[in-house]
Amino acid sequence: MPAKVYTDKDADLANLNGKVCAVIGFGSQGHAHALNLKDSGVEVVVGELLEHEDVIRATAGTSAAYFCYPVSPGLIQATAYFADAAKRAALKVVVNMSQISAREDSESHAARDHWIAERLFDWSGVPTVHIRPTFFAEWLLLPFVRSTIVEKGIINLPYGNGRHAPIAAEDQARLIATILAEPAAHVGKTYTLCGPTELDQAGIAAAITEVLGRKISYQPLTIPQYRERLEKTGLPEFMIQHFCAVALDYQNGIFSGEDKIIGEVTGKPPMTVQDFVASHREAFKRVSAAG
Repeated sequence: MPAKVYTDKDADLANLNGKVCAVIGFGSQGHAHALNLKDSGVEVVVGELLEHEDVIRATAGTSAAYFCYPVSPGLIQATAYFADAAKRAALKVVVNMSQISAREDSESHAARDHWIAERLFDWSGVPTVHIRPTFFAEWLLLPFVRSTIVEKGIINLPYGNGRHAPIAAEDQARLIATILAEPAAHVGKTYTLCGPTELDQAGIAAAITEVLGRKISYQPLTIPQYRERLEKTGLPEFMIQHFCAVALDYQNGIFSGEDKIIGEVTGKPPMTVQDFVASHREAFKRVSAAG
């Protein structure tokens, strides 16, 4: 998949002068990010979220942290370790990446784990801000989504007539960075993160059509058809179970909403679907590169 490449000139590394950047978890991807930072002259600490001592070492001497765990087992343990380490370090804030479908009666194991993880941070007394994003705009770039857009001109997902406002990762990152730098007004709050315009899947297809200049349409799958498709990709069962459960949530309106916080706090509204597709135009053109 074509990637947008950032270099040192795209960032003001002076903001990290005299500071230590801790990269905890994220497997090989996190290791690569850490090496990139180190090559740019940043002091880096690397650790594993499921190793208590690593998390304690990484948070020692820091003032704020962002906690983000992948869709995989282990979230509750990682949260407990992180909350303990944050309390020891007397952090001013932890920004906890949860999800919009997090609730105690969720059919998704991952979403229910996120709800419990939120409670663990709350019970710990650590100053925390929970963020609950809807589906990322980057969902369109996942191989099993992007491939049908590129090769067949369709969005082929089991989302019925549900709606959401896709939110780009960079817009979330801008909010997270703002909260980490100035947390006082945000501690104890839970923010739902959405893009600026709520659309159904047909509307998203129309937005992509507008940018690419070729017809993209929505052809819904059933959830059993979706499961069969995901199984063929080799994804872990934990992730497949989550994707299928939240597909039903999506149909029932759980993922709906529009931005009420990012534009207000950061001074810049989140990008539209058209903005996102335009910035990744090449990813939707190269048929041979589709996953």
